[in-house]
Amino acid sequence: MSKKILLLAGDYAEDYETMVPFQFLLGLGYEVHAVCPGKKAGETVATAVHDFEGEQTYSEKRGHNFSLNHDFEAVNSADYAGLVIPGGRAPEYLRLNPRVIEIVREFDAAAKPIAAVCHGAQLLAAADVLRGRRCSAYPACAPDVRAAGGDYADIAVTDAVTSGHLVTAPAWPAHPAWLRQFVELLGARITL
Repeated sequence: MSKKILLLAGDYAEDYETMVPFQFLLGLGYEVHAVCPGKKAGETVATAVHDFEGEQTYSEKRGHNFSLNHDFEAVNSADYAGLVIPGGRAPEYLRLNPRVIEIVREFDAAAKPIAAVCHGAQLLAAADVLRGRRCSAYPACAPDVRAAGGDYADIAVTDAVTSGHLVTAPAWPAHPAWLRQFVELLGARITL
């Protein structure tokens, strides 16, 4: 099986939800291709840091520039073992791109592991891959999950849920659970 992972990014993807899985998977020895429609390797996407500070929803601050390392147009889903979909504001407009939707559907049809966090569920809903599956997301995305036929998993912000080849979580505080479950779906085992 391929040791390549595809990460779908876009401007104002959530900073932690982009950089942490990218670096984590690289650290485990995976080759991670970070791509964005309309951008090429060497270009960047702006990120946003979402924080939970007691208001009714998250706050947003400008994050880092995240460097892309692969061309979106060169993506062939068959080359990858899994897909990572960060949250933030990027999924809201990435779901308008027909090729992005096609990529998500290709991974789903091949039953390859898909890890989506926070607003990443917007891409899953738009790709119509949630029917009959449990899916967590940022609570504001619960209507999207339900409208797409998914069973919204209202879990703690530090938890993740696996449903078939799909692993989802509400936000970046779930990274330990979310990434552990994704790596398990990829077939990797980490022992101490």
